[in-house]
Amino acid sequence: METINIQVDADVAKTYHSANPEQQQKIQALMNLWLKCAMQITQLQTTMDQLSDEAEANGLTPEILQSILDE
Repeated sequence: METINIQVDADVAKTYHSANPEQQQKIQALMNLWLKCAMQITQLQTTMDQLSDEAEANGLTPEILQSILDE
């Protein structure tokens, strides 16, 4: 694992610092999972954007796609 610093509001920081070490470890594990999930979603969105750009560059407009889907 590697340590990073993130900014949170004062209430979150206070609650985290007042938690016992076991609770802090659970919070860290949840944040790690959440960040991994968020990064996967971002990567998926980037891939979808690239595919959309490529399709449009090849002549597939949103209107043409909609007409295909409507068939």
